[in-house]
Amino acid sequence: MQITLIPQRRDDGLTLSRQGDILCLNGVELDFAPLPEGGLLPAEAVAGGWLAGPVARVAGLLQLSILLPHGPGQAPAPTVLRLEGDGPIALPGSEASPEEVQ
Repeated sequence: MQITLIPQRRDDGLTLSRQGDILCLNGVELDFAPLPEGGLLPAEAVAGGWLAGPVARVAGLLQLSILLPHGPGQAPAPTVLRLEGDGPIALPGSEASPEEVQ
């Protein structure tokens, strides 16, 4: 799974975890397993308003963009997370570090 984090000024929080093709976003499970190879799911088709663009499956890899809330001050740069395993996903600015950040 590849997640691009797009910074956006907002005061709410974001928690993410992954289990295969299921992404848990703030406690809500989003199951992308039915998305076929080459498929594209518009952001508007996913409830919650956290997606910043469509979800695609390219070469078997789920690719999506999620809004990353940040407080007042300078916005962090967009970040790409390439996730290999399952479990909680550490976000920039959190105490733990992501599995792999590029």
